[in-house]
Amino acid sequence: MEYISEAEGRSLICEIGRRMYGRGFVAANDGNISVLIGKNEVLCTPTGVSKGFMSGEDLIVIDRTGNKLRGKGEPSSEMKLHLKIYELNETAKAVVHAHPVNATALSVAGLSLEKPILTESVVSVGPVPLAPYATAGTDEVPEAAAPYCKDYKALLLANHGAVTWDADLMKAWYRMESLEQSAEIFIKAEFVIGKVNYLDDEKVRKLKERYE
Repeated sequence: MEYISEAEGRSLICEIGRRMYGRGFVAANDGNISVLIGKNEVLCTPTGVSKGFMSGEDLIVIDRTGNKLRGKGEPSSEMKLHLKIYELNETAKAVVHAHPVNATALSVAGLSLEKPILTESVVSVGPVPLAPYATAGTDEVPEAAAPYCKDYKALLLANHGAVTWDADLMKAWYRMESLEQSAEIFIKAEFVIGKVNYLDDEKVRKLKERYE
């Protein structure tokens, strides 16, 4: 398996952090980003650092069990969720966790995005289930997410936020952007206009045949 270089990973994580903060997907020190840079090495954002103002030197490297290997800061307790995704989904090599307003609003309301509403989201995001509530920073979070890690590409965390993953770091970030756009469109269609026309199984099948 090929991995991104540590230098490139540091650059991309900082770029994604700036985009995440600039778009209002996180506030203060919220959110976290990680990417595999080796079989047993995970490059990730440290705890207590704003994602909009990171430098490459701020990032740390941990192993697949969460032990810090190098770096000045300490790993976020929410890295447990990232490590669970890597453990259960062998195609995942990058994870992005954020609190985008519309997607998080759905998680607060107890709503998922499992029904297909947009052609683009069917291809780039797929169905997005809602994991049950778990106490942030504890083992409850990866345990709540575990049933969804293998078969999905994105997940809403009840009363918490959203997490996306992919084999590529930028693709994981783009998936978060697409998820938030889908959430905003769904909220406007359902609660402002008052009508949602879901894509039926045949339309979804044709889209997947065309693009996957």
